[in-house]
Amino acid sequence: YFKHSNLGEMMALAGGQALASASFPPWVLIAAFILLVMVANMFIGSASAKYSFFAPVFVPMFMTGAAISPELTQAAYRVGDSCSNIITPLNPYMVIILVFMQKYMPKGGIGTLIALMLPYALVFAVVWTGLLVFWMSTGVELGPEGPLWHVQP
Repeated sequence: YFKHSNLGEMMALAGGQALASASFPPWVLIAAFILLVMVANMFIGSASAKYSFFAPVFVPMFMTGAAISPELTQAAYRVGDSCSNIITPLNPYMVIILVFMQKYMPKGGIGTLIALMLPYALVFAVVWTGLLVFWMSTGVELGPEGPLWHVQP
């Protein structure tokens, strides 16, 4: 629906203008985006579906409003998605993990699994977000021709 209605482009344009006028530091935007992806991971199980929903809005919004490159937006998305996978009930591997857990904890269920894994997910989120913010502060590119910042033409 985003391509047909151009709703994604309109949201990206409006969001980019709002980001430019708000002048948040880029690391705050990246950390907020990671948190948003983690919350969305609780309701949308498919990583590609989440990214196809977020990318048309956030990639151009961050490019125009905060000069954040698409590569850095993708890296932030991967951090938010990966560290919350173990606690989402929509994880397709949750059944397999539950079977192995019940081998050692016969009365354990999905709530037990999420309660056990929540501290790990939160620590991973804090550490990986901190690592990405540290990487941003060094100015080192994400890869060959993978800049951190988008230069407007």
